[in-house]
Amino acid sequence: MAGTPPIEASTTPPSALMRWLPGLATLRSYRRRDLRGDLVAGLAVTALLVPQGMAYAELAGLPAVTGLYTTVTALLAYAVFGPSRILVLGPDSALAPLILATILPLVGAGGDPAKAIALASAMAVIMGVICVVSGLAHLGVITELLSKPLRVGYLNGVAVVVVVSQLPKLFGFSVSAESTPARLKELVVGILDGRTNAAALAIGLACLALLFGFKVLAPKVPAVLIAVVGATVAVAAFGLVTHGVAVVGPVPKGFPAPALPVFDLGEIGRLTLAAFGMAFITLADTSALSRTFALKYGRKVDPDQEIVALGAANLAAGFFQGFPVSGSASRTAVAEAAGGKSQAVGVVGALAIILLLLFAGGLTTYLPQASLAAIVIVAGTSLFDLATMRWLWRVRRSELVLCLTALLGVAIVGVLQGIVIAIVLSLLAFLQRVWRPYDATLGRVRGRHGYHDVARHPEARQVPGMIIFRFDAPVFFANAEHFTRAVKKHVAERGEPVRHVIIAGEPITDIDTTGAESLRNLMDDLAADDVTLAFAELKGPVKDRLRSYGAFKEIGKKNFFSTIGHAITEYLEEAGGDPLEWVDDYDGPKKTPKG
Repeated sequence: MAGTPPIEASTTPPSALMRWLPGLATLRSYRRRDLRGDLVAGLAVTALLVPQGMAYAELAGLPAVTGLYTTVTALLAYAVFGPSRILVLGPDSALAPLILATILPLVGAGGDPAKAIALASAMAVIMGVICVVSGLAHLGVITELLSKPLRVGYLNGVAVVVVVSQLPKLFGFSVSAESTPARLKELVVGILDGRTNAAALAIGLACLALLFGFKVLAPKVPAVLIAVVGATVAVAAFGLVTHGVAVVGPVPKGFPAPALPVFDLGEIGRLTLAAFGMAFITLADTSALSRTFALKYGRKVDPDQEIVALGAANLAAGFFQGFPVSGSASRTAVAEAAGGKSQAVGVVGALAIILLLLFAGGLTTYLPQASLAAIVIVAGTSLFDLATMRWLWRVRRSELVLCLTALLGVAIVGVLQGIVIAIVLSLLAFLQRVWRPYDATLGRVRGRHGYHDVARHPEARQVPGMIIFRFDAPVFFANAEHFTRAVKKHVAERGEPVRHVIIAGEPITDIDTTGAESLRNLMDDLAADDVTLAFAELKGPVKDRLRSYGAFKEIGKKNFFSTIGHAITEYLEEAGGDPLEWVDDYDGPKKTPKG
């Protein structure tokens, strides 16, 4: 509730132990009246966690039971280390294709399940280490390298991969192709060849209708549980196993002992690359999800602690035959809607799953694969963000192109390579914006303060014999020559003799050595035409850079001004003009440049 007091509200500064183990603080301040809500929410979430965990495990190419191991360990670890009171972690539909893409080439189709589990667990451990180190070193900002259009494109591509990967199960047969286009082609050929199992398809379509229907008409109803139970009962009652309907079968009884995953060290490069990619995506999504729910309840969440907690959950999963995990918006929303107040929700869910593993593993004996495929397909479609793509079409189509490129990269090339494509595209988009940034000549608009872009304000008047030039980016190796060409172009197009060029330097956040060399050349070229180059409002750190390069002295201290007004005043008074016509709130002292 909004009135729930945040942990951070305590007047006693938290100890280092309490900061890194916020679950202990939650336990110390736990209110008995919250217990009922946490119990109900924990059981409600369990109804979602069990089928989803098993479905995402199979999507990752792993035995279904590993999804339960993963869910239990992630919930318990986050309950201890997680700063959010309500966030639910577990297997994720966006990560599962990445896991499959990484381990499938190493074990082969129909390969050793034990090796697949070891590889997936190793990825969880590596991802856990990456997250813990990132959190302790305050490196969570690296997730900002991926822009929103590229994140949307990547996840939309993953959605396509997820849906296509589950369609064969929905139709009741399997395909051997690995890439999404090849899998889709093999699916179509299989359907045309009559390989469809009618009973499996009927179950899958019924589950899809149920899941989509409840999602629209009654989103609070546990549709996943209803679909799974109904499908299981139908298979058992009508003996559909004898008609070729594939089922999960009973899960192994018990819970695995903790152990380090054993794998060939020659495979560590591929596993590490995948773990970095998953960490990159997961850190951004989980941090955003945690902040969203924290703000909703008026709390604060330490982003570094959130990353450490995510790492701890992945380490725990890796030690217990699990696979990489992430935060889940859907499961967190269920916990919240059911009245959950703390991470006791996760503890209740974990204990319920452990009881299932110990005493009721036979419940999955007749659970059809088609129903799990339907669950994954619904989850995959929820990943697809069409609204943002339509919005990008309206407001900035260049970013829609980036979004679509990332989508196609994932869907055609692969989810693992798609991460690299998305990051490279993001960096190229940034480089393009600073490589050819916006520049403008500034003038005065009657009745308005300051100096404004003449291209946007044709009525603006320019100071006679003077160019005021603005460059909206740092001046560095990629755009230094463009900077000098732009200045010369504005001087040439002025239409009257120019004697002074003032660089409005506030947007310039840095000048590298190449940029400084270009400034020297520009100064010499302008001086040959009896034109003075000066800077106004250049930031102190940038001037310090120029001093270290020796360029500050060459340009001359007298040619650096604190404001554009001071520069105009200096030059107009030298020429015998009246600066008051061009300067706001002239406050002197006259002829005193600010270096």
